[in-house]
Amino acid sequence: MPTPSFCTTFFVPLSAISIGFIPLSEAETLSSSEILPSSATTAYQAVNPTKQRAKNNAGIEQEHTDEGTGREHEEEREHEENHEEEIENIVVQATRSGRIANDQPIRVELIDREEIEEKAAMRPGNISMLVAETGGVRVQTTSPALGSANIRLQGLYGRYTQLLADGLPLYGNQASSIGLLQIPPTDLGRVEIIKGSASSLYGGSALGGVINLVSRTPGDTLNGEALVNVTTRNGQDLTSYIESPLTDDLKGSLTVGAHHQDTQDVDDDGWIDLPGYERYSARPRLFWQGQNGESLYATAGFMTEQREGGTMPGAVVADGNPYEQTQDSQRFDGGVVFNMPMLETLTLNARASAMVQEHDHTYADIAEDDRHESYLLESSLAGYKGDTDWLVGIAYQAEQFTSFSDEQFDYSYEVPGIFTQLDYQWNEQLSTSVSARIDDHSEYGTQFSPRISMLYRPGDLTIRGSYGQGYYAPTPFIEEIEAAGLSRLEPLQDIEEEQAETASLDITYRFESIEASVTAFGSNVENVTELQAFSSNNTNELDRVRLVNAEGETQIRGSEVLIRYYWRDVKLTASYLYLDATEASTDGSGRKEIALTPRHSAGFVAMWEQHGNFRVGFEAYYTGPQTLDDNPYMDESNPYWHLGLMGEITVGRASWFINLENLLDVKQTDEHPLLLPSQAASGQWTTDIWSRNDGFIANAGVRIKFGE
Repeated sequence: MPTPSFCTTFFVPLSAISIGFIPLSEAETLSSSEILPSSATTAYQAVNPTKQRAKNNAGIEQEHTDEGTGREHEEEREHEENHEEEIENIVVQATRSGRIANDQPIRVELIDREEIEEKAAMRPGNISMLVAETGGVRVQTTSPALGSANIRLQGLYGRYTQLLADGLPLYGNQASSIGLLQIPPTDLGRVEIIKGSASSLYGGSALGGVINLVSRTPGDTLNGEALVNVTTRNGQDLTSYIESPLTDDLKGSLTVGAHHQDTQDVDDDGWIDLPGYERYSARPRLFWQGQNGESLYATAGFMTEQREGGTMPGAVVADGNPYEQTQDSQRFDGGVVFNMPMLETLTLNARASAMVQEHDHTYADIAEDDRHESYLLESSLAGYKGDTDWLVGIAYQAEQFTSFSDEQFDYSYEVPGIFTQLDYQWNEQLSTSVSARIDDHSEYGTQFSPRISMLYRPGDLTIRGSYGQGYYAPTPFIEEIEAAGLSRLEPLQDIEEEQAETASLDITYRFESIEASVTAFGSNVENVTELQAFSSNNTNELDRVRLVNAEGETQIRGSEVLIRYYWRDVKLTASYLYLDATEASTDGSGRKEIALTPRHSAGFVAMWEQHGNFRVGFEAYYTGPQTLDDNPYMDESNPYWHLGLMGEITVGRASWFINLENLLDVKQTDEHPLLLPSQAASGQWTTDIWSRNDGFIANAGVRIKFGE
């Protein structure tokens, strides 16, 4: 069941887990097969910041990888017998430091493999549900026609979130919103989430944070699984994953998926509420480990999808015409990561990736075809001395957009840069991490992005603080343009880069079976790009839009509260999120709330689970009122609840599951019509989505595991 998490203590299997340790009598063991080998890390790995380095230098890193990943199924069989042992240490990729999760000054939240399996049973086609209910994370629907969505971290805009796969931008430096719905969770080993500016680590695309999708690592035997899922809205999913050793030093995996959804007009208003799609994807991966500690990770991906939305056959919008909206997509990507120990204390890392994605759009009678390209080359050198870890590197990123319909929107960004990171452990209680990056952006000039983080652990308290600055290079593709297309947008002129500073303070305390966490965070953003409507014929009719930098500063303040309780096989989680997100009013009258940002939200999850036997859960999530912009029906939304039930039972190699979502049958159209009485200046025919519009939906299926 979806479970939000805000703390920095590592618990399994509850949803978005953060970092730390608890006894196995109160948590599940994370299988060491979920620890990605050095072939996919961004620097060097360390089970202990000092001890693992010694292993690497002696060429024994292979022992750590093989012994861990080959024991996956044995550990599952011995799960109940090993409650008193320590849980597996996890090396976090996204921070580049090579430290174990518990010792990271940078706050990282984790979603483990068991939680991924649970979400795959609830939504096997994409990762939206996987991250949706993590603390401080909101999946925002950006296109009511196609269902596209992006990920907002702590109230920041979704375009500021960098989505990575094994540390590589395989979905683009600035991935389109639809991409979130095209990534299946089948082959994920864990998910790492950094909130707040991570531009010092990954450049301008990570102004709001990073979500790193870490792949599963093959074991020493042939294993795999297949999942079949059907829904009450005539949707079907078929995914499969297989892994196998290929030689003594080489292992591989392959993930394929086929997904179908019929168009659904849930409320019979003539507008498609669930877009129809047909999607096929495949991703092979190779993992090579040399005899002297060298490692190579390589992957390639292919995805094709046809998606359709808009009006149902025979239906029309307010101007009396049908409005069909479609998008055909094809994406090819590939990436490699190479690591090699050098001397006694150094590790060389090199990464490269490329992504080409083509879209064929239709907006009624307007066709827009385009191609997005993204490239990365990077090399870094990491080392240590005493209590100090350091990293220096150079990078080259390129992003290109080519419109085959309107070349005035073409752009090509080239961004060479240098970056560095220094971690220092002052004593057993206190450690710090300082990182910085200088990018020479071809369009926006020199950009400096620093970040400093601190970890202080006095007794049972864990305290993490962080401050960072970053930037974002604007493109035409803000949320409204992705929903309505480029036809009504003026060419970009005099746009400046968006800049932000972010800060957070997290305090976690645990006593026996109860754990509590409080997080305070804030962001100041300048030069936010937004749409401005205007009249092209000097009348009162607003029929075109331009992209401008907003006046004043966008300010976001908030806090997260989490309480967890463990009693035998039952786990209870209660959470609360407060957001105060404001921007300067366009009329100069002061400040106003940012639209589609609820001030209050809360959740409760109860899970009863016996590992390997069954799982039963209940969830209740509350979303408070939200300010609405350009909505002729209301200025503020009504609050709503989302309730869900799920169950799963395992018999032998088969796990049968059923999931009931939106038990209260909440639909936005119960509050007001979705269709506008006239077309918006941007070209959109609907209001923004502030709730959900699919109503009650159930899905059921089976996951079958095979192999040794």
